[in-house]
Amino acid sequence: MYLSRFLSIHALWVTVSSVMQPYPLVWGHYDVCKTQIYTEEGKVWDYMACQPESTDMTKYLKVKLDPPDITCGDPPETFCAMGNPYMCNNECDASTPELAHPPELMFDFEGRHPSTFWQSATWKEYPKPLQVNITLSWSKTIELTDNIVITFESGRPDQMILEKSLDYGRTWQPYQYYATDCLDAFHMDPKSVKDLSQHTVLEIICTEEYSTGYMTNSKIIHFEIKDRFAFFAGPWLRNMASLYGQLDTTKKLRDFFTVTDLRIRLLRPAVGEIFVDELHLARYFYAISDIKVHGRCKCNLHATVCVYDNSKLTCECEHNTTGPDCGKCKKNYQGRPWSPGSYLPIPKGTANTCIPSISSIGNPPKFNRIWPNISSLEVSNPKQECYCNPLGSVHDRCNGSGFCECKTGTTGPKCDECLPGNSWHYGCQPNVCDNELLHCQNGGTCHNNVRCLCPAAYTGILCEKLRCEEAGSCGSDSGQGAPPRGCPALLLPLAALLGTAGPLGI
Repeated sequence: MYLSRFLSIHALWVTVSSVMQPYPLVWGHYDVCKTQIYTEEGKVWDYMACQPESTDMTKYLKVKLDPPDITCGDPPETFCAMGNPYMCNNECDASTPELAHPPELMFDFEGRHPSTFWQSATWKEYPKPLQVNITLSWSKTIELTDNIVITFESGRPDQMILEKSLDYGRTWQPYQYYATDCLDAFHMDPKSVKDLSQHTVLEIICTEEYSTGYMTNSKIIHFEIKDRFAFFAGPWLRNMASLYGQLDTTKKLRDFFTVTDLRIRLLRPAVGEIFVDELHLARYFYAISDIKVHGRCKCNLHATVCVYDNSKLTCECEHNTTGPDCGKCKKNYQGRPWSPGSYLPIPKGTANTCIPSISSIGNPPKFNRIWPNISSLEVSNPKQECYCNPLGSVHDRCNGSGFCECKTGTTGPKCDECLPGNSWHYGCQPNVCDNELLHCQNGGTCHNNVRCLCPAAYTGILCEKLRCEEAGSCGSDSGQGAPPRGCPALLLPLAALLGTAGPLGI
């Protein structure tokens, strides 16, 4: 079974549809891995970066509950209706299909049955906490492309954590906290995604927006992926070149949207009041009718198809790569170190195709008419002069594979070009400021991507703090043009947030 393959015409449809709808299908690029072209040397392959289509990933997951016996109905029990918490004559019975609420009903087609949802046991053992872990596993690395949406049949929980794993559930890290009172539940000040920025997009926040108990339209919880994309691609996600550039050059940003597993930790059910009604504990439980997770197989931009076979997802690799994620070169194609494909340059990217090993070049018939002239690969003499730029390359001669070895932030056949987020200044140096990611603040202007020219009252790398702060005189009559309401909060550059050497370092 295949996740459907994009056709070339789809890219045109995406372009047209982006004019007609507020959120275009922004991940519909890079749908072809290679095309045949004709040159003076005959027919050869032209390789491009490529990736699978974004799709509903809940079709391919496995779900696990902890504790495993937390689902209602064994033994049968009654619970209170959502609309009337004092009408407690509804029944959950695992042995009767019409009254059962197993975990798979979190992922069935909405509308196929009058009412389908998973439900936990009630809080009959109060004051012992009613806590449930719901783990969604793919046994495959996937990239999230749309909001995670959880629809509750009960009231949304008073306390919940959404977590992610990048190592198949061995370790976990929080994605977002949810609570009616963030300070009380998690010792965190409440925030929303709208409070974030390009510089703080990776901040883990606690939000109170979705934990309102028994209220109208209070069933849905979001983890906002597209709102985070919008910090780089604009409010309508039209500047995809900017987003792709950031994902291509900032590993921690890329990893933020990448998972192997998700875990929903339900810590406290919707109470609706300050105190739990101990006389009606059957009104407290968790019930989820739908979970939506949209994404794609991570294939390192080396495949457009992801195969689902024997309950396992695997990339159908191109570019002479192999492995579940196309994460290594095929045997006899290790003429240079493996590298993921690149989104840049927009819109076709760079394939970073694995090339034949030196030892396999003596067998040219295998590559006739589908591979460029082997001599053009420059792999017969490891000491060959490649005219590598001495400022951008590690060595002025080719490495053992016949290529210039570029320094961090540098690219190009001769290591004389800069990756996005870097500018040429005796070699490629990370930008201190630019027009896409790091903006000078408080009226400062960016000078040659190297420094911010600040107004007289401000200082700092990005003009982010007042000069009066250094003198400890903010708010006093210092003649420095103090702002009306004291000192502004320090806004860290993205480089500091990501822990990298430069604003776009990997």
